[in-house]
Amino acid sequence: MSRSSIELQATTPLGSEAGRSSTFGTKNNSTVALARSGKPPGQSQSQQLDSSRATTRPPSPMEEEEGNSSGSGVDNSGQGRHEFSLPPTDSGKDAWMFLLASFMMEAFVWGFPFAFGVFQNYYSTHEPFAGSSQIAVIGTCAMGIMYLDLPLIIALLRLYPRQARYSPAIGITLMCAALALSSFSQTTTHLIISQGIFYAIGGSIAYCPCILYMDEWFVRRKGLAYGIMWSGTGLGGITMPLLLEFLLGRYGFRVTLRIWAGALFAATLPLVWFMKPRLPPAAASVSPLKLGFVFSRTFVLYQVTNIVEALGYFLPGIYLPSYARVTLGAGPFPSALTLLVVNVATVVGCVAMGWLTDRLHVTTCILVSTAGTAVGTFLLWGLGQNMATLYAFCALYGMFAGAYTSTWPGIMRQVTTAPPERDDDGSSSGSGGGGGGGGRTFDPIMVCGFLALGRGIGNVVSGPLSEAMIAHMPWKGEAMAGYGSGYGTLIAFTGTTAVVGGGSYLFRRVGWMPA
Repeated sequence: MSRSSIELQATTPLGSEAGRSSTFGTKNNSTVALARSGKPPGQSQSQQLDSSRATTRPPSPMEEEEGNSSGSGVDNSGQGRHEFSLPPTDSGKDAWMFLLASFMMEAFVWGFPFAFGVFQNYYSTHEPFAGSSQIAVIGTCAMGIMYLDLPLIIALLRLYPRQARYSPAIGITLMCAALALSSFSQTTTHLIISQGIFYAIGGSIAYCPCILYMDEWFVRRKGLAYGIMWSGTGLGGITMPLLLEFLLGRYGFRVTLRIWAGALFAATLPLVWFMKPRLPPAAASVSPLKLGFVFSRTFVLYQVTNIVEALGYFLPGIYLPSYARVTLGAGPFPSALTLLVVNVATVVGCVAMGWLTDRLHVTTCILVSTAGTAVGTFLLWGLGQNMATLYAFCALYGMFAGAYTSTWPGIMRQVTTAPPERDDDGSSSGSGGGGGGGGRTFDPIMVCGFLALGRGIGNVVSGPLSEAMIAHMPWKGEAMAGYGSGYGTLIAFTGTTAVVGGGSYLFRRVGWMPA
């Protein structure tokens, strides 16, 4: 396996002292930059420029200093020449093992809150929680907080990179302890604090390094890598509901939570070994507190459509089983099968969309995702009248709607490299941190964190909003097929949010975003 090298050349007696220092600094800077992108030194100037464009994180002075003083160097020539190796990007055992560990961590951490519907049904029908109106808050906290706190946790791990190496183990311990403690709950409030809030905080701490280090391990295949990792949620959504349903039915919630806490600890702790950075610990190349991109027009337009799409995205996952049971008369297993079909399709959709994001403009990828979602929702769900049509909708919805987040690497790339935005008089508006990049470099992982924050807002708001929309079963008996089932407003809202979620394609076409 080829490995890139950073060469440190001792000063020679050629030229003036200033000339020797300049030559050494230029060569060392270029070789460090090439090593970060997984390419060997000795490339042409144009190749070096291409490499710097492909890598979203330029080399930091602290990393260059550590490269100069690293004790892992080996004296090869007897004339002060040292070199050490970094694993290659986009290939090799280390990169793929990191991706596999991230995929499994995604499945375990996010699969549990996505399977909360199983617990919700159990808590609603069993003492001591039966009849409580706050049961849904548990799932909202578990999933919503993991989205909402990502920018804060990412910033902390960026500011303390040496300590970030231990965050997966800390997060796993907190997650499992929260589940174990929730098994002793006597009230819904106890469940909200343990199974909701503390599980979410532990899950975020354990999961954040997956995003943090993905930017180091994958450059050319970044979109595909993120797509594969995020498809882990679909895998968790396939297996966990079935397993938890079995355990709850046989042992009850207390024993089930203790069993799952132990199984989760045993399954995820070995993954920590492979969740390691590619580069030596050092300060972030770009400060995570540099947040000018948040106020840029490009990011604001992406974020608005991201939030609107999230308002409708989570609704089918909540209501599909009850829709199949109430409207189409399906039994318990056919009703639950709707969510399994969605999750299976999500695995495929995430990987496919990640592959497309590396090859097409991000707004085109978003259009593909949202157009497929809107067509499936309006036609198959809205006009369907049997289970076969509903299953077809589930497959289409998982394939396209489930892949929406796999477009985020494209947004991260565009926001951190966008040219200065121009006012109507042609002057640059990129000064003061308000431009759409303006030639400044922002941390792409913080961009991802704020996109997750927007999705969390949609997740938290969508629950109460959807309950209000179907409270009195509007349109029931007044419209055809699914639209007249009492869930018609829900169907129309889900499809409409998908249409608005694809608005970034239109914004680019009219010139509101860089081409």
